[in-house]
Amino acid sequence: MDSVPFHFCCFFLIIVFPFSSVAQTNGTITVGTSLTATQNSTPWLSPSADFAFGFQFLPQNGLFLLSIWYYNLPEKTIVWYANDGNLVSSGSTLELNAQNGLVLTDPQGTRLWSSPISGTTDHGFIYNTGNFVLVGTDSPSVWESFDYPTDTLLPTQTMEINGVLNSRISDTNFSQGRFQFRFLEDGNAVLNPRDVPSNFAYDAYYSSNTHDSTNSSNSGRQLVFNQTGYMFIVRRNGQISYLSSQAAALPPGYYFRATLNFDGVFEIYSRPKQSNGARNWTAIWMQPDNICLDIIGSIGSGACGYNSVCQLDNNRRPICECPLGYSLVDPNDKYGSCKPSFVQSCDQNGQNLGVYTLAELNNTDWPFNDYERKNPFSEEDCRNSCLTDCFCAVAIHNGDDCWKKRLPLSNGRRDSSVNRRAFLKFKKGDIPPNSSDRIPVQGENRAP
Repeated sequence: MDSVPFHFCCFFLIIVFPFSSVAQTNGTITVGTSLTATQNSTPWLSPSADFAFGFQFLPQNGLFLLSIWYYNLPEKTIVWYANDGNLVSSGSTLELNAQNGLVLTDPQGTRLWSSPISGTTDHGFIYNTGNFVLVGTDSPSVWESFDYPTDTLLPTQTMEINGVLNSRISDTNFSQGRFQFRFLEDGNAVLNPRDVPSNFAYDAYYSSNTHDSTNSSNSGRQLVFNQTGYMFIVRRNGQISYLSSQAAALPPGYYFRATLNFDGVFEIYSRPKQSNGARNWTAIWMQPDNICLDIIGSIGSGACGYNSVCQLDNNRRPICECPLGYSLVDPNDKYGSCKPSFVQSCDQNGQNLGVYTLAELNNTDWPFNDYERKNPFSEEDCRNSCLTDCFCAVAIHNGDDCWKKRLPLSNGRRDSSVNRRAFLKFKKGDIPPNSSDRIPVQGENRAP
């Protein structure tokens, strides 16, 4: 049999397997390459195909997110996203060019986002670590995704002084939310809530305690998340302070990620790379232990929205609930603020006993917003004092103390360790006995 010429074989392979239909798997992205947001678009892959970079379709929104995700996992866990988490419509395009690096445009050609490069781009490369790097014509890196983290750190990723992670608004809303993980100039790593529009940071609810005011060489200079799932801070004197438990070590064959969840809980997760074991991410370290109790700043709403009550679920993640007489300001945001179903008036000349009643909430407190403290004061006196006071929204009783509070209520928490009883006022007749517009608070009773 005659042999087939080599050049003919090559031509045949090109015709049968065109480059455009085969997923790129060597990690290199050449200048001029582009992606279009469609449900069947092929992302750019790392050499191991562990990570993908491209447009991920979000069926709940019907839109696309330019992101990096775990390609081999069924849930396609997202670990980085561009454009401040804003979604784009079908037909949007990402192009790699020499002058601007990565450029995202909408279907009409309007630029939505671009990578802030520090030189001319030669090509892009997505590493097996999940880091997407733009290689310069005369520099190993003019931009990389690891330098611009969103809500997640990946193994081998570091955070320098002033580095920040921002939580999402929710599981499905990737815009920046209310919580931050920051590596401060003093060498401390902290978790804090913030005011979203101004980005003002409220009091921290976790600190690594790696700042030494008496000897700066003992303060932190770099945060490291290594390939075995440990997180630690390197001090300026070279010493290491572990944040995550060293007992969390697992054998090879696991994926790891450290994510600041939308509810403010920072967790390190692990997951077997092979699907014959556990099929879900498992939290192996978390901070804080109880976010409902640990957020204690007097400014801001706390772990949940204003007038809400926070308590932990079985996974030690917060649940936010509106108490009786209150409902969500935004029905689609169950972690948001609650509004009263009535407006308390002082026009009734103090005759509030016949207009209002109280809901009794055990082991519940809103620790701020006091305007009056009475001591010694019995529980009965505390309850009646709030009921007849047109400024009082809730009274908290503990021992011989009675605190009267005004709206909005902040840092609401319910826990067995909270040795307080709350008397929350609401208007008689406004709430039917089995109201469906609020989430019941456990341990709640109606006071006469």
